Amino acid sequence: MTQSPATPLPSPKERRRLREARSLSQAEVAAKVGVTRETVRAWESGRSTPRGRRREVYAKLLAEIANERAVAGKRSVRRPSWAKDLAPPVGTKLDTKLDAKDEKSPARIPVGAAMNGHTRPEPVTPTTAVAQAARGPEQGPEPDPGQGPEPEPEPSRPTTVATPAEAFDTLCATCAPGLVRQTYLLTGRRTLAQESVERAFQLAWQRWPEVAVDRDPAGWVRAAAYEYAMSPWHRLRPAHRQPDAPPAEAADRAFLDVLMSLPPAQRRTLLLYDGVGLDLPETAAETEASTPAAAGRLLRAREAIAEKLPGQAATPDALHQRLGELCRAEKLRPPNARRVRTGSEHRARFWTRAAIAFTALIVGATALTLRTAPTHYEPPQSPGKAINGVPPRMGPGPLTYADQSLHKKLREDLSSGPERLTPQAR
Repeated sequence: MTQSPATPLPSPKERRRLREARSLSQAEVAAKVGVTRETVRAWESGRSTPRGRRREVYAKLLAEIANERAVAGKRSVRRPSWAKDLAPPVGTKLDTKLDAKDEKSPARIPVGAAMNGHTRPEPVTPTTAVAQAARGPEQGPEPDPGQGPEPEPEPSRPTTVATPAEAFDTLCATCAPGLVRQTYLLTGRRTLAQESVERAFQLAWQRWPEVAVDRDPAGWVRAAAYEYAMSPWHRLRPAHRQPDAPPAEAADRAFLDVLMSLPPAQRRTLLLYDGVGLDLPETAAETEASTPAAAGRLLRAREAIAEKLPGQAATPDALHQRLGELCRAEKLRPPNARRVRTGSEHRARFWTRAAIAFTALIVGATALTLRTAPTHYEPPQSPGKAINGVPPRMGPGPLTYADQSLHKKLREDLSSGPERLTPQAR
């Protein structure tokens, strides 16, 4: 008995990209396939592979998304080999029951965009903009000889090269709203959250050649914002001595108080894993910890929340939903991209001029010292000190000049006779 070949699947990175392009969260994909959210996360990270009926359902779902994207793009693109005979024609339902449930449900929000409070299409990062500009007009893959001639593609439009300022503005407009809410959950302070995100984007603009070619520019800015927000020096600022205004809802206040009671490392790990939707290795890498340490922090944070708020965040999906609700309840103002670029340039000029002035001051002080310093060194004479162990001088010492004069006068006068005993009147 021969075993049927396994249903083909795309690479783990392609699975995640297709899910985010459809604006599906990992929990929604897990509900469609009939597995847990952690299982979908393991499939997208490559730690495990689906099998059996779940593999077929998962492959059909990905093939349907790929087919929809190919038709929506209005390009003659050959479907990948893993999607052959899997994707139904566009307009048909993969699962009538599940799709009917999706129509009644609210707008689907991906895990990475759940903190933004709104849905958006696939993000355009500076890296993709620069890469597309360098590639020129996008073309489909080479035709397959077994499928016959491909239809003639439509004439492609000329691709405009995005300037660094435009790419930075796109990154700021895409990531800033959600990042401000995430930082608020990390610190519990609205002003500090806005300041941290603005400083992070200023640093990104100063190092834009490095950030533009990064694998994940949004992750770079997020790590910079988190590091600035969690700095222990903020507690010394006078504005941070008083607590910030709590949320309006009582449930939100209780959840935020429990979240702020967690240690900073556990709070950051919980926010990255259950809030942003990173997997465990990515969370450990961003928090600069090992994977077992990150897993331990996550478990302890979940246990603390479940102990203080029983029933409200019993499962990871409920905790993810609760974090998203708390984020969307706060109206925070994201930084303006143009103002961020202007402030970053002003800050860079200020520190450059300060460094130049400080260097000139050091050079001037050194030159003045060399000019006024003596060229010959004369060691100072040490003061006299008492010497112990020498006995004091005994008996009369040498006569002084006054003693010698008195002695001479006495010798010249009479030494005997009655004149010495009889006083004379003068």
